[in-house]
Amino acid sequence: MTVGSKLAAGLLVLAVTTGPTLSAEPVKIGFITTLSTTAGYLGEDVRDGFLLAVKEGGGKLGGVPVEVLVEDDNLKPANARQIAEKMMQREGVKLFTGLIFSNTVLAAVPAVLEKKGLFVGLNGAPSQYAGAGCHKYYFQTAWQNDSLHEATGQLATNLGYRRAVLLAANYPAGKDAISGFKRYFKGDVVEEIYTRLDQTDFSAEMARIRSLKPDVVFQGHSGGQGIAFLKQYAQAGLKDEIPMVLSEPSLEQRTAAAAGSAAVGLVGSSHWNTDFDNPVNTAFVKNFTDSYGRSPSVYASQGYDAALLIGSALKASGGSLDPDSFRKGLLATDAKLTRGPFRFGPNQHPVESWYQVKAEAGADGQVALKTVGPIFEQRGDSHSDACKL
Repeated sequence: MTVGSKLAAGLLVLAVTTGPTLSAEPVKIGFITTLSTTAGYLGEDVRDGFLLAVKEGGGKLGGVPVEVLVEDDNLKPANARQIAEKMMQREGVKLFTGLIFSNTVLAAVPAVLEKKGLFVGLNGAPSQYAGAGCHKYYFQTAWQNDSLHEATGQLATNLGYRRAVLLAANYPAGKDAISGFKRYFKGDVVEEIYTRLDQTDFSAEMARIRSLKPDVVFQGHSGGQGIAFLKQYAQAGLKDEIPMVLSEPSLEQRTAAAAGSAAVGLVGSSHWNTDFDNPVNTAFVKNFTDSYGRSPSVYASQGYDAALLIGSALKASGGSLDPDSFRKGLLATDAKLTRGPFRFGPNQHPVESWYQVKAEAGADGQVALKTVGPIFEQRGDSHSDACKL
């Protein structure tokens, strides 16, 4: 097996090939993600998880040779669209994945769908494509943005909280986060606070929370922004005064480890964890750690699972990217994933389970997440009924 990488015109091409091929050329996959800014580790993890699956397949997904073209969108929607258009025009790419943030999804995906391309999402999943605006060539493999926060709203209700302050970044996923939480939280929302997407100083928000005196805080920040929020919340003395409940992007493995003691004791919702006891996940956690020298995060699991699902579609279509053949194969998938049972709902978004997790310090002092128990069992999202495909 050979692994080639080259930097040309700002495009990082990661091509993995091996042995005899089923066709003259491997299937090209456009992998646009966020590799820079304080959120860059999210894209790093989804990329590495995806490429691990390709490596384990000997340069193939579903037995079909693939070439993965990776490029950084710098968390700029205009960049994401330009990259997608360039990949289609110059490289003939028809299949795309990798986008992390919903604003980049909303910018790039229309360009892909207009050209009858295929988009298989593995993180950012805005509500605009989950309901009446769903599309037969748009698929989501991780979640629908509201779903992960609906689970947190239900968790807050289960824990008996009655008065909540809600915070999220002011962009599509942040608005989905607050909408999703409110949908299943049975208490009163004292105030909704929207922050800048690039904000790292939350002193004004901390003061506002202290003055409002809620009995719980929900915040939906991810990446470096989420880590900063957790640390500042603890430094302000609020962690010991007002409990916090978090959704997966705000309490995932790398966030918890980076926040350290500021994360210990916090609870949240998740659709995956390193301690899930199934053969696929056990092997994934070991192989990822051995390959990259670090423990996988939920983003790594999303990249890996998306690759397995794409592989199942390519296997069923015989390597064809005919949109209808690929779609038929993907929707009929029997792939075994790290998260356990999975299927697509009527809007081509996941039907999956959600669990309560808690951040705990281990004997080595490292903070990790422990799965406590289920919140929702095999549940879809709240927008699927409006989708007519």
